[in-house]
Amino acid sequence: MQWSLLFYLDLGIMLLCWLLCSRNRRAGLVDAAWSFCILLNILITLLFFAQAPWAVRWILGLCSALWFARLSWHLLRRYAQEKQEDRRYANMRRAMGGYQHLGFLLFFIFQVGLSILFSAPIVSLLQLPAEQWQNGWPIALVVAIVVMAVAFIGESMADQQLYRFKQNPANQGKTLDQGLWRYSRHPNYFFEWLHWFAYPLVGLAAGMYWLWIYPLLMWLFLYYITGIPFSEQQALRNRGQNYRDYQSRTSIFIPWKPKQ
Repeated sequence: MQWSLLFYLDLGIMLLCWLLCSRNRRAGLVDAAWSFCILLNILITLLFFAQAPWAVRWILGLCSALWFARLSWHLLRRYAQEKQEDRRYANMRRAMGGYQHLGFLLFFIFQVGLSILFSAPIVSLLQLPAEQWQNGWPIALVVAIVVMAVAFIGESMADQQLYRFKQNPANQGKTLDQGLWRYSRHPNYFFEWLHWFAYPLVGLAAGMYWLWIYPLLMWLFLYYITGIPFSEQQALRNRGQNYRDYQSRTSIFIPWKPKQ
């Protein structure tokens, strides 16, 4: 019942976004919608279906909701300021040609599956009955919240540094290599990945060892599929040698001391 409810709510949101994007031809809204669907899934579970111990329910639940609320706002702000369609989706639109209307419909529906997939760790932890938790869960919860706090601060800083850099017209054609971006070419992705360790850490006290698949899944998505490959290609096209120099001295993912 619960998963059916979440699925249909997410599907409704994605279909509404697809209708809007069909009119304005800017499919980048899907990113913010995906994050918002996870936020909605967490809040509904927290308010109506949670059975975990009180501290797990409200501390983990609210911290997770805060993470996806910030991410949704950041992605929506980025979308609102775009003058043209995100290059990823513009390329998809060209590739689909005359079938783009149907193609994007299927793509938005596919995002429903991803929102359910990445809601599963938080939802599963929140709805696990209190009697099934082991005695060490307060320690696991504290460690997980510390990890989540570090990830939240790190990704917020990285996003804000990049946002301010892009707001300055003088930086057109240049690469941000200050702040967190001095130590990693993708610090926002690194802290996004770090965040997903919080749930399997809590899961250790709940017998949910399968949650360790999520840091692996997120790393695969960010490193090989949706994140780094496209960002690197786009940066090389737009900034050329300037970005190649940045590549030569800066870690691609894990923050590290830059080469001289």
